[in-house]
Amino acid sequence: MTKILLILHVLAAVIAVGPVTVAGSMFPAAARRAADASGGTEATAVVRLLHRICRVYAVVGLAVPVFGFATAGSLHVLGTPWLIISIFLTGAAALVLALLVLPAQETVLVGLTGAGAATATGIEPALIKRLAMLTGTFNLLWATVTVLMIVRPGSTTGV
Repeated sequence: MTKILLILHVLAAVIAVGPVTVAGSMFPAAARRAADASGGTEATAVVRLLHRICRVYAVVGLAVPVFGFATAGSLHVLGTPWLIISIFLTGAAALVLALLVLPAQETVLVGLTGAGAATATGIEPALIKRLAMLTGTFNLLWATVTVLMIVRPGSTTGV
């Protein structure tokens, strides 16, 4: 059963976190292109699609910690320091995504579609720069969790 839980945990991480990482990283550049006069509706549609990918896969990503806790319980490692740190970092990544990245993407979309807006292009360039930094922070947190999951200090696997 442990192997099945671990497989589900890793698959959930790859299938859910991967698209958020890639789409989130692509979003700021796509938003810059869409904000240009030459961007047009096609560029705005790309930004909208990237945001939708991030939102949908963020929800799917809830399966990662669910299967992770089940796997850790099955392996009897719930109290180990590397896992506690991983749980904390996963929570931090989730908060960055839910409270900072996704709302900033939404603000950019509102600016691009003209439903809000304070500049000629509808969005502030500083917002896109901040969004790129926040997305990088999210990606760095997940990369750190991935390293901890592979290296697992104190592991007896010899890897």
